[in-house]
Amino acid sequence: MTDTLPTRDAIGSQADAGRASPNAPAPAGLRHALDAIDALGWIGGWVAALSLMTLALLILGEVCVRLLSRYISALPPGIPSAWEISSFLMGTAFMCGAAVTLRAGGHIRVSVLTSTVPASVLRVLEIVVSFVGLALTAFLAYSMVMFALSSFMRGQTSISSDIPLWFPKAVLAVGAIILALQMLARLVHALLGLPLEDPRMRPKAPGN
Repeated sequence: MTDTLPTRDAIGSQADAGRASPNAPAPAGLRHALDAIDALGWIGGWVAALSLMTLALLILGEVCVRLLSRYISALPPGIPSAWEISSFLMGTAFMCGAAVTLRAGGHIRVSVLTSTVPASVLRVLEIVVSFVGLALTAFLAYSMVMFALSSFMRGQTSISSDIPLWFPKAVLAVGAIILALQMLARLVHALLGLPLEDPRMRPKAPGN
């Protein structure tokens, strides 16, 4: 009986395949554009993660200050504008993390239809859905840009913290633009028959 354990070269080739970009089969110029969009999605994902971390620390600080203020009269009953800043951070996490979540296949999908249709029909459905998604996200990005621009032109500030409202709105607009670009990339992937999702962008389990 002979052993059938994989050789070191086979393991290495499998690892390289797992690290290979799904954009690799695309034409060179287009591949660079798709890689750039994926990179923007990664940056947005890191911004979203940092926003969530900051949000958690802010809420924890608010709870601690509120608790300690019962025993130390010099402390305020809470962190000023904590809830307003929390809303900004939550919006940033949601919008900036949407693109990388789309690329990783993390958005909720109803697979009752897609799991039963032939591959050729599924590809047409993906093209149609990606086109509709591109139209919606492009409109969202345009609206968010105009929303931020309006606040900048009017000099609007928040009520409790006097933060210029154009700044958090601009961050949301950037996140919406990245999402629209990622939806455009998804449409290109569907048209070219490339993988729609990138497993490398999915969270890794501890120890992997």
